[in-house]
Amino acid sequence: MPPKDPYKVPNKMQAKVDDINALTDEICEQKLNAEYAELVRRATAALARKRPSPLAQGWAKTWACAVVYAVGQVNFLFDKTQTPHMRGDELATAFGISKSTASSKAKVVRAALKMDYFNSEWMLPGRIDSSPMIWIISVNGLMVDARHMPREDQEIAYEKGLIPYIPGER
Repeated sequence: MPPKDPYKVPNKMQAKVDDINALTDEICEQKLNAEYAELVRRATAALARKRPSPLAQGWAKTWACAVVYAVGQVNFLFDKTQTPHMRGDELATAFGISKSTASSKAKVVRAALKMDYFNSEWMLPGRIDSSPMIWIISVNGLMVDARHMPREDQEIAYEKGLIPYIPGER
């Protein structure tokens, strides 16, 4: 269950989170968008609340890049057909670290926060409606698109946390 305030962080992690947020806000403003900035801030706060927090060790610029990289991966940032678009090496260079470091730390972020293409928590809000990945659920062993199910079944899927909201109610 997510916290009531998704941006709340432990006091001992606040300075590190502030440093990371300053870096990510700048890159998101220059090269991405406000949706990315908000999602990256939520992800950074979630990492700070982990026990032990991976953010406790290492440089702020490394973790800043890793969080943006991880959020970008699950939102197809590196796909040139998407807007915004940015290559992984360009993102790493913007933060002043190597692409291999960015990629390996992003893997840590994705694992810690259970980020994947099927998790709407880490999807850009503007992409949820059009993403088939988060709407596909298994019903009696068959994969179905929850958006095309009867309303009663959608309500059950929502209550079980299988879909982010009931289609048509947003």
